[in-house]
Amino acid sequence: MQEGFWLRAEQQSGGRGRLSRRWESPRGNLYCSTLVRLRPHDPPPGTLALVAAVAVQEAVSLYLPSERVLIKWPNDVLVDGAKLCGMLLERTGDAIIVGIGLNIASSPVIPDRPATSMAAHGAGDIDPGYFLETLADIFARWLDIWRGEGLPPVRAQWLKCAHPQGTALKANLPDGNSIEGLFAGLDHDGALILRLADGTSHVIHAADIFLI
Repeated sequence: MQEGFWLRAEQQSGGRGRLSRRWESPRGNLYCSTLVRLRPHDPPPGTLALVAAVAVQEAVSLYLPSERVLIKWPNDVLVDGAKLCGMLLERTGDAIIVGIGLNIASSPVIPDRPATSMAAHGAGDIDPGYFLETLADIFARWLDIWRGEGLPPVRAQWLKCAHPQGTALKANLPDGNSIEGLFAGLDHDGALILRLADGTSHVIHAADIFLI
């Protein structure tokens, strides 16, 4: 698959999210993926999660007020605190596959977190294919910035579009432990910084994050 091409499914029978969770995929929503070929001088591959997040946030904000469309680390897009979009990045050889699931017409019932759709906020009359054309253009622009200027401008845009610093978060870590703290920004490579109750900071490179 050539970089710059996107694949879109009208419906999926085996959609999945992080940690192999099932991703419900009825018609009317956007299910798409693209491929980024890694180059020698690219920023760290994992930071493409931030590129995808700012691209989707910008695209959704063409239809909904941007102040209601926020990013939760690393790349969940929320509207009024409920999940609108999820993304999954997977590496295969010298490439990263970026998969995006966006709730346009409907949203699933998720036991441990609220979900929403664009339709629930009065913007459901959108053709997923048309939305993808817009998203692809925005993603390409941010990918060029990531490659040409490095991570700092992407990180700055991500922070601008994220929930405010000081937001209370819970992190479920890969080892099964959980910690709680206040959002204190991102470090230089895009990892999440939590400020703990004792005043120390904890840097998180992988976790499930929940708003408290």
